[in-house]
Amino acid sequence: MLFLFRVLSILPLWLLHLLGWWMGWLTFLASPTYRRRFLANLAQAGYRLREVHQAVGHAGRMVSELPRLWLGGPVRLEWDNEACIEAAYQAGQGIVFLTPHIGCFEVTAQAVAARYGAQYGLLTVMFRPARQPWLAEVVASSRHRPGLDTAPTTLAGVRKMLKAMRRGQAVGLLPDQVPPEGQGLWAPFFGREAYTMTLAARLAQQGGATVLLAWGERLAWGRGYRLHFRGLARPLAPDLAQAVLQINGEMEQLVRECPQQYLWGYARYKQPRKETVDV
Repeated sequence: MLFLFRVLSILPLWLLHLLGWWMGWLTFLASPTYRRRFLANLAQAGYRLREVHQAVGHAGRMVSELPRLWLGGPVRLEWDNEACIEAAYQAGQGIVFLTPHIGCFEVTAQAVAARYGAQYGLLTVMFRPARQPWLAEVVASSRHRPGLDTAPTTLAGVRKMLKAMRRGQAVGLLPDQVPPEGQGLWAPFFGREAYTMTLAARLAQQGGATVLLAWGERLAWGRGYRLHFRGLARPLAPDLAQAVLQINGEMEQLVRECPQQYLWGYARYKQPRKETVDV
């Protein structure tokens, strides 16, 4: 599979996105379970499929673009409000980058690490380890690059993120990712209770770190990505439960700005899994 990824990585981005569009619709039409969850999540947020039907194709593009991003040449990037990143690094208290499952979050982490890693230190991003051995091999060979470090969604990974914050470095994570049992709180997301990680708020409360919202907008016709950055609408609440609720609200706002690129098929309202390994 690594060989296949290398072959796909040489294809132009527009072609990969076209293949991803077909992949997204094929999955939507062929999987009743996925389709029901997709439509239920849309309805929970107040949308109908005809309003955001582009999201079906974008879900497939999220997968099809990975060979190029992991193993291929550079892609075209546009930066929106990057001045807030420089200001946050200059503050010296660390940065917590937050993004929901929207657009291309892979390219956002790569771009920040490449541009700022040499001067300000590693960007540590949290990810869920792949269950398939072949995919784990691909991920391991692609995500370890200059300026970028990774932490798994385990207790060991949580400790790694906390240590990075204590060093005044930057970390990145998806706060709408369902955490393991015991690492979250139940809080409303689009009006329905969802098990929500507390780690994002805890990291931000470590020594006055700056919280920045970030997401990579997928541009049409394979023209690359536009990277969006901004701070919170108001300072993060000191109370943990209130901070979790506030972050959920910020994620909702980001999604509503571009619902066509949100991963509506993600099982956001599932029960948390039990954490059995603590290395």
